[in-house]
Amino acid sequence: MSSFQTLFTKMEDHTLIITINRPDKLNALNQQVMKDLDAVMDRVYKFPEIKSVVITGAGLKSFVAGADVKEFESLSKEDATALAKRGQDVFFKIEHSPKPVIACVNGFALGGGCELAMACHFIIASESAVFGQPEVNLGIMVGYGGSQRLTQRVGKGRAMELVITGKTINATQAMNYGLVNYVVPQTELLDKAFSILRVCHEKAPLSVANSIKAVNAAWNEAENGYDVEAKLFGECFTTHDAKEGITAFIEKRKPEFKGN
Repeated sequence: MSSFQTLFTKMEDHTLIITINRPDKLNALNQQVMKDLDAVMDRVYKFPEIKSVVITGAGLKSFVAGADVKEFESLSKEDATALAKRGQDVFFKIEHSPKPVIACVNGFALGGGCELAMACHFIIASESAVFGQPEVNLGIMVGYGGSQRLTQRVGKGRAMELVITGKTINATQAMNYGLVNYVVPQTELLDKAFSILRVCHEKAPLSVANSIKAVNAAWNEAENGYDVEAKLFGECFTTHDAKEGITAFIEKRKPEFKGN
């Protein structure tokens, strides 16, 4: 896979590992990072050999320690609105990936970093991970979807407290809040992700993709999630994999899914 200016990518066991590679800046998000994330997710959607994705940060200190604030200095109202919308679009593409995307948070996940982690389908955190939305400390606020996804994940009261105080929480607190799925030692982050993704890879790809769509529909006010689920359930029955899975169950054997 072609290299990116701010990302290091590696394929391993049908999983694309995306590492945000700006360790000298604690992997802060700038416009080039967002451009690269957008482009790499296009490839995730396109290439069938990619069955899942892990997103992490370079180094031991930081997943993503926020946005690159230097880019904010001369923004007008219109510029800032466009920047937020651009970030939301990129994170929306991650959230709605038809293939599982796991955030492996290896340190600071602050501001845009916390928003990026929440755009992934779920989060595995190291014991040293720190989460927060400290934008109010700069006289601004969350802009890449954080107010919405944080509320969805932890509830209105806790989300409100985090975004209006700018306080940070550690990995254990994030686990208790329901923000992360697992907390593991730093050295076990990828192993934990791969142990889950190997199970996902055994399933029918369309079943996985449609399941992601259905869960995401629960948070879309423009859709009736139950109707979406019923429609996607029906679509599964048009596939070879559904026939194979049902037949294999009846015959008491392991199914051989083909992805069609």
